[in-house]
Amino acid sequence: MIIGITGTLGAGKGTIVEYLVKNKGFKHYSARDFIAGEVKKRGLPLNRDTLTGVANDLREKHSPEYVIEQLFYKAQKNGGNAVIESVRTPGEVEFLRKQKDFRLFAVDADPEIRYKRIVQRGSETDRVSFETFMANEKREMTSDDPNKQNLSKCIEMADFVFYNNGTVEDLYTEVEKVLKQLGL
Repeated sequence: MIIGITGTLGAGKGTIVEYLVKNKGFKHYSARDFIAGEVKKRGLPLNRDTLTGVANDLREKHSPEYVIEQLFYKAQKNGGNAVIESVRTPGEVEFLRKQKDFRLFAVDADPEIRYKRIVQRGSETDRVSFETFMANEKREMTSDDPNKQNLSKCIEMADFVFYNNGTVEDLYTEVEKVLKQLGL
């Protein structure tokens, strides 16, 4: 089984990944880590703008599904159930849909809740004002360019959408219900 994860910033993508890895034995393949590796190779600063720019550049040079395609091939080589985080373009979804046993999970939550989460998480790319957080989201939500992020379309394409405005345990309960439906 391959589960792709899409969703808004701070909604709980990593929380779902953590659940799948710890409780279901999935192997995690991170688009962010893949892109961050390319950012480092290029000697650029690691921030949200650079990550987005490098990802867009990789897609323009190779294909709209390039990043996720590379992670998929790595997962295929390693075998077993895989969770690929984070699917950000419709081309990536379309590529994964062609693969056997693929499902796309999307997660979203109210912006204020998501912002509180990223502030608490405190990663290098999360140290932004609420205004910058919302501006980043607006930039990533829609695009007519197939090489750029279009989270709203990816969420729309999802097989299952989780609204994560509650506790971590609430999210785990919802994920477990879906996994049972899928026979996992």
